[in-house]
Amino acid sequence: MALRYCTLLLMIVPLIVSACGAAPAPLAPSGASGNELVVAAAADLTPALQEIGKLFEEQTGVRVVFNFGSTGQLAQQIERGAPFDLFYAASKSFIEELHEKGLVIPDTMEIYAQGRITLWTRPNSALKPERVEDLADAVYQRIAIANPEHAPYGQAAKEALERAGVWETVQPRLVFGENVAQTLTLADAGNVDVAIVALSLSIQSNGNWTLIPAELHPDHPLLQMAAAIAGTQREQEARQFIAFVNGPEGHAIMKKYGFILPGEMVSR
Repeated sequence: MALRYCTLLLMIVPLIVSACGAAPAPLAPSGASGNELVVAAAADLTPALQEIGKLFEEQTGVRVVFNFGSTGQLAQQIERGAPFDLFYAASKSFIEELHEKGLVIPDTMEIYAQGRITLWTRPNSALKPERVEDLADAVYQRIAIANPEHAPYGQAAKEALERAGVWETVQPRLVFGENVAQTLTLADAGNVDVAIVALSLSIQSNGNWTLIPAELHPDHPLLQMAAAIAGTQREQEARQFIAFVNGPEGHAIMKKYGFILPGEMVSR
């Protein structure tokens, strides 16, 4: 009996040790699986990249998962180790800063578009500003722009207001969106009278909009750059996506949403 008990114990103990010593399976990045490319992207790119991502998946079999938001906030997430494979910024300065910190793959840094800003009002609004200077009129009680602290489109909007000579007048009436897409939502919901937003979002909306001259924001020309994140496990797919966006099919979609393509843009 004692011999049988000892034999049974010897059989059980290795199983317990094996179970306790087993290494846990590694966790996949949030929202991603083995065949998914996780892309952090500026909010102005939402309609264009969603369309491009679908076409890219159809042709390559690689699913693209997007995380849209403010460029500045996304850059901060990358600095903190967020599990992104690729970053599409609304201003090249943010990519360049990440490069200085060794957080992007240098030879993947590529300008893909130049953005524009517009004055946007709801389709049923009686207010239809034609110039930035019009916003000085008290009839525009609430004016939305993306937060210039971290959103490139907000920085361009602020500069345009300053150069038009109306910044001090309109500043008390400003409402900040976290990003340019949220800024449009504020206007579309009727929470503000007018918004300065991206042309790419204006084109796919049903509102009234007027293009703001690029000459009003020369210090923030919205030169938009992409780069693969250093340490990504999907570098090949990231390079493939960058090439696709800057290829004929990607260019056709970007142009449809009002982006100025490389070779046509005014740099600064």
